[in-house]
Amino acid sequence: MNNFFLIILDGVGIGELSDAANYGDEGSDTLCNIAKALGGLNLPNLEKMGLGNIKPIKGINPQKKPFASFGKLKEISKGKDSITGHWELGGLYVDTDFSYFPDGFPESLVNDFLFKTGLKGFLGNKAASGTEIIKELGEEHIKTGFPIVYTSADSVFQIAAHQDIIPLTRLYEICSIVRNEILVPPLIVGRVIARPFIGEAGNFNRTTNRKDFSLDPIDKTILNVLYDSYIDTIAIGKINDLFNHSGIKFNVESKSNEEGCRKLMEYTKKSFNSFIFINLVDFDVFYGHRNDPVGFANKLKEFDDFLPAFLEGIDETDKLIITADHGNDPTTPSTDHSREYVPLLYYVKNNEGKNLGIRATFSDVGKTVADFFNVKNKLKGKSFLNE
Repeated sequence: MNNFFLIILDGVGIGELSDAANYGDEGSDTLCNIAKALGGLNLPNLEKMGLGNIKPIKGINPQKKPFASFGKLKEISKGKDSITGHWELGGLYVDTDFSYFPDGFPESLVNDFLFKTGLKGFLGNKAASGTEIIKELGEEHIKTGFPIVYTSADSVFQIAAHQDIIPLTRLYEICSIVRNEILVPPLIVGRVIARPFIGEAGNFNRTTNRKDFSLDPIDKTILNVLYDSYIDTIAIGKINDLFNHSGIKFNVESKSNEEGCRKLMEYTKKSFNSFIFINLVDFDVFYGHRNDPVGFANKLKEFDDFLPAFLEGIDETDKLIITADHGNDPTTPSTDHSREYVPLLYYVKNNEGKNLGIRATFSDVGKTVADFFNVKNKLKGKSFLNE
């Protein structure tokens, strides 16, 4: 029905980029290292599409006649954040680096944070794993009522709070103040993230009520180009947060891979001449950041099991790209994103797959989508629509 589907497997990288050492990511290879750690991956549908043709992955055999075209994408923007990855996929080159806080936020910033939010104090103020910092400071947070403030290797200002101590509406209000009144130029911070959790000391758990407050894209992305051309843009899951609503006609919320896949199937059946853009975030959030290769592999298998029904539901006029936004290797000591190539699978029903090689930029994806809808654009990248 003349739809273009773009599925982002969040954090599913396929080998370190040449500049990985600059980011402390030497040796990162999300897919291959998981496969090695577990004695192989079992992903028969992705295998048939040509995942094993991109590079050797234990358990994933290369195909003589893969039914999708295959390759990998190189990120040329600075950083390894979800925003940079998604914006570059959307046709932008992000040549200005974001602000980072490896030693915590400066005193002037946190003083401004307290003054403008009306809070009496805060905990944390350091780079940390989200699950570990609530283990460390969750009990003190409950006693004091002070939010837990922390960052990571990404350009983020994260605020964790127990939902019974700081209600969601108040947490979101605090994040909005930080986004709009505190993190202003010359600071360029990619995201302010609300990180609510529940439970008791020794058993705290983050909820699915996370909310991202992002920057506007620095220029038009494929979403804006299509929206301005009156083509429906449908964003499922995390996409809306990462593009800060820009160029999105229909925002479809989902809080898990399973819910996202259900929504994707719904829009497969009822969409015409539309761009359907989905992020499946569970790989990254629950397994990459928590160094859990077993859980990561199981979640990949769930997506692989979903594919046959989805592919059956699209027709010869549709196009599909499966890729990622960065790596998040759960086998390395780091719990942060990793600077990696990402896999590229390009599917057209009843077409034999070809080798698309190593693409010079993630932006080839956005350019390909623009070519499919035949819209004028100034996006970066080179289309592979008809290669």
